Amino acid sequence: MKIDTEFLVYSDSKGRDPDSFSPTLKKYNQYLWSKKLPSGTNFELQTGKPETYLYHRSNLGEFFLSSDTITHTYSKWKRLSHIIEKVSSGETKSFWDSCSTVSSHLIFPSNRDDGKMNINGARGTNSKINDRFDLTLECIRRYYLRKESPLQEVLLRYSDFFELFENFKGYIDFFLLQDLVSNNYETINFYLPFDNFKRSSVPINLDEYLIYKNKVLNFVKARSTRINQYQLK
Repeated sequence: MKIDTEFLVYSDSKGRDPDSFSPTLKKYNQYLWSKKLPSGTNFELQTGKPETYLYHRSNLGEFFLSSDTITHTYSKWKRLSHIIEKVSSGETKSFWDSCSTVSSHLIFPSNRDDGKMNINGARGTNSKINDRFDLTLECIRRYYLRKESPLQEVLLRYSDFFELFENFKGYIDFFLLQDLVSNNYETINFYLPFDNFKRSSVPINLDEYLIYKNKVLNFVKARSTRINQYQLK
C-alpha cells in the first residue's frame, strides 16, 4: 500500500469525524501498525468486528483499538478565541490541514472497562493535558518508569496494551514518534515550557500559540518523513 502523507483525512469522511469515518485513514492505520512488536511477534490488526475500528486477538491478548488525532490546533476553542482571532484565516486553515493527515493520528485502546473513560477521553478532558500529545507522551514515559502522572490511572487500566512494547523506547519506535523525544529517549521535546504539569496546558498568549503551532508543524513534518521512509523498507 502507498500511503499519501499529504492526504487530508477529512476529505473522505463526509463531514464526520475522520477518526471514525475516513476509510483512507482507517486503511492507513491498519497498514502502518500491523507490524512486528519488539518481541518479534506480529501485531496484525483486523477490521470487520462490529462497532470496532481495529481489532487484534492472539496469544498476546484481545485488543480493541481506535484512531485519534495527536495534534490539536485549538482553533475552535472559545476560551482561546481571543488568541486565534489574531492569526490569519489562511494560516489557521494551513495548520488545520497539517493536523488532518495520517502523520497527525495514532491508535489507542478504545474499550471501556466498567464504563470508565478510555485514554482518548481522559487526555481530552484532563485540564493538565487538554489533548496535547507531548504531555500525553510524558505520562506514558512515566508509566513505564512506574511514576505518577495526570493520566496514571487510565494508563494502568490499559497496561496489557503498553506492555506489548516492553518499554518506552519500544513504544516510541513502534509508532514512529522519535521526533518528540530526546536521542536517549529520557525526555520529551515539549511544545511549550514544562514545569511538571503546573502551568497552563494550552497557550496563554499569541506568542506561545505561535511557538506551539510551529513545533507541532515541525513534528508532523518529521513524522511524515519517518512514515515515508518506513514505506521504503
